Order: sequence, then C-alpha cells, then structure tokens
Amino acid sequence: MNEIVEENLPLSRTKKKQQAKQIELIAEQLVGLTDNQFSQLDLPVTIAQEAEQARLTKGYSSQRRQLKHLAGMLRKSEDAFESLLNQLETLDQVSRGEKKQFHQLEKLRDRLCNADSFAAAFDEMLELIPEIDRKTISRLARSVQQHDDRRAYREIFRRLRDEFTE
Repeated sequence: MNEIVEENLPLSRTKKKQQAKQIELIAEQLVGLTDNQFSQLDLPVTIAQEAEQARLTKGYSSQRRQLKHLAGMLRKSEDAFESLLNQLETLDQVSRGEKKQFHQLEKLRDRLCNADSFAAAFDEMLELIPEIDRKTISRLARSVQQHDDRRAYREIFRRLRDEFTE
C-alpha cells in the first residue's frame, strides 16, 4: 500500500535537481558531438537550432548559459529528449564498434610486422580481406621487419583500414 502512495507523490527537490543535472550532461554530450555525428541526428528544429547556437558559442560562461537553456528545452519536450537519448545510444554503439574494429586492425598490423607471427596473420588477413594487394602488404611487412620502417608500418594499417571499410 505504501508503494501506491509513493507513486502519487511529487518528486523531491533533490530528485528534480538530479534529473536536471542528467539532462544537462546529455545537452553537453549533444554539443560536444563532431559535425558528422551531429548531422546524423534527427532533432526538432528548435532544439537543433539551440544546440547549434550552443556549439558556436565560444565563451565559457556564455556556453554554460546556452547549455542550460538547451537543457531546459529538452526538459520541456520529453518526446524529443527520449528520441535524442535513443539516437545518442545508437551513435555510441557505432563508435564503440568502430573503435573495436580499429584495435583489431592495429593488432593484425602488429602481427604482420612481426616476423614470427607473419604467416598466421597473413592468412587471417586474406580471410578477412581477400581482395587486398598481397604483394604490397608482404613487401611493406618485410620492410618493417628488416629496416624498422615506420612509414611502411603506417601504410600497412592505412591499406588494411581502407580495404576493410569498403
């Protein structure tokens, strides 16, 4: 019976402040997105304009004021806020996937550049990216192994990344 009574009670001041702070953090995250990520979001026009204004504001105090205004708009529009949360979560998942892929390619490159693990890494690379230029990768890996060629080291990663993302 106490549970029913608690559901009907208004939120405490502390709880309201905590929610406001969380919304402010989401607003900060929105403003801190890259231009590419920001353009991918589907926001209501007023919120998008306010977020863009906050992104363009340079002064610390001015930007804090813009962020608070943006957070206030997000608090008033629950639907837009929920939609924004879902979109930010999707962007975060994509970003995590890209980072994971980046680290996998780095490890593959490191193994290709190590003479002891080259053969196994080369076979794995061919399974992942069958259309990659085998001769060039072999030549670059040999250059790294024999001469510690940093340019070739970076070039292997660049080629792996370019071929893998196509």
